[in-house]
Amino acid sequence: MTTPEPGHPGQVPDGPGVPVPERGAWLRCGISHDGGPLVEDREVVWLQAGSWYADSRGFAGTTSFDGSRTHFHHLTGEPGEDTGTLRWDGANLVETGTNADGSTFLEIWTPLPDADGVLGSWSGPDHHVVRVGRHVVHVDSHTGTYWRL
Repeated sequence: MTTPEPGHPGQVPDGPGVPVPERGAWLRCGISHDGGPLVEDREVVWLQAGSWYADSRGFAGTTSFDGSRTHFHHLTGEPGEDTGTLRWDGANLVETGTNADGSTFLEIWTPLPDADGVLGSWSGPDHHVVRVGRHVVHVDSHTGTYWRL
């Protein structure tokens, strides 16, 4: 992919964001670091079931919204917290933010089909699972795994 052009989701104006939808199965279709080009080199899936989420990159936990930004609190897998501003661009969610090291990011998330039906979130010792429709992400201390049922 190339650098965002005017009118592309990467050009979303500053301002307050929107909260995370309470139900969602999302495929990342591009990430930009520090204003660079949008690229995607692997499949990344994010599932949201109420306030619980799981990300196939290997972290899961809860989300909260402060009226402007969404906070992804990592409770399982990779430690930390991500904070981003979400905005709608058609059916896609565009997330922008700043990493702990000061670098910036922009991610574009597109909805996955077959996200209706079963919705749930389950935790156990050292693992967390979220299911949204036919999509499941399992996260433990070593990795995140995505399955489509």
